[in-house]
Amino acid sequence: MPNQAIIKNPPFPNCFAKELLVISKGEGVYVEDIACKRYLDFSGGIAVNALGYGRDDLARTVYEQMKRLVHISNIYTSEPALALAEKMIRSGDFNAVQFLNSGSEANETALKYARLYALRSKGEGAFKLLCFKNSFHGRTFGALSLTPNAKYQEPYKPLLPGVEVLEYNNVRALEASLNRSFAGVIVEVIQGEGGLEAMSPEFAKALNGLCRKHDVILIVDEVQTGLSRTGSFYASQVIGLCPDIITLAKPLAGGLPLSAVLLPEKVNKLIHLGEHGTTFGGGPVTTAVALKVWELLSDVSFINQVNEKGVYLKECLETLKRSHSFLGEIRGRGLLMGIEILDGSEKDELLTTCMQALQEQGLLVLRSGVNILRIAPPLIISKTELKKGIDIMDRVFSWIQADKKQ
Repeated sequence: MPNQAIIKNPPFPNCFAKELLVISKGEGVYVEDIACKRYLDFSGGIAVNALGYGRDDLARTVYEQMKRLVHISNIYTSEPALALAEKMIRSGDFNAVQFLNSGSEANETALKYARLYALRSKGEGAFKLLCFKNSFHGRTFGALSLTPNAKYQEPYKPLLPGVEVLEYNNVRALEASLNRSFAGVIVEVIQGEGGLEAMSPEFAKALNGLCRKHDVILIVDEVQTGLSRTGSFYASQVIGLCPDIITLAKPLAGGLPLSAVLLPEKVNKLIHLGEHGTTFGGGPVTTAVALKVWELLSDVSFINQVNEKGVYLKECLETLKRSHSFLGEIRGRGLLMGIEILDGSEKDELLTTCMQALQEQGLLVLRSGVNILRIAPPLIISKTELKKGIDIMDRVFSWIQADKKQ
């Protein structure tokens, strides 16, 4: 019997799937479709819904702020935006924060400021930007130019000039390439769309040293890894990476569109009035919600719980791996984890098969890269709920493994 909650040929551009599941509501770590079927959510709205669904505290915050003030543009400011900014700059050696609407915009802004800094501190020749293979920084032209994936880039070329791409975690290549002609380096600590590859401490040390040596702005894209997702408030803290600029987005406003660029004094003091802006970024409603989210996600006991649940999830995945021959390497940290799906046939898209079967059985998951099944549930998930999801995976993988043997 066909799923009545699947809409075919939705009125969206062809860059969207031709069949989409229609979700109607959510509560805790579960969502429900329009046919009233419940799903345990191991995707978290692509790591956005860190605090889950149906929260009265966030709903009240939105309601109360919307009654008071919805929008004023960045010609003015509001009390929630000021209060949030003050909290955010205290999370590191930062002097200012610029609010925007999405991760792409945050990264776009960080790249602009890296070039602005280089121009005003080193001169016109220092404009190059460096990124790494399998990275993902967004789909606007600048951010896309530093997202070296042919599928995303080819239809829109030519892109931003002056971009170089190096192999991730390759210290020798970095040492041979990075010099004063670069304005900025942008990097993820764990490559969210690139198979969940994690940065090595050696690579972090090399980035720190070389960026300081050549006065290159180090931008750390924490859009997916920031705000306690990996078991520390910033993923960069764990490996000793020292960013000049941090970009944030996904969970920042509890599911509403808000992103941020955290800036050091050396960059901020070179920015002039009117050189960048946004109409909607940092509005009263989104920043009011983000204040509450920031308070909850930055709590030390909450972060420790995420870390503990991440350890438990990894143990569960290790057990799962031992039971199924087509499962490979486990990647990630905290509650951003993934497991490799080994496929012996080029034509057999086993990961897609797994994801579809899991959805049918009431579990929503993500992909990362070519063959990594990605898990990024709400951070409020319990160990019991994690185990329930793993049990669904175990059952589905047993069916798939049996089919492969036939």
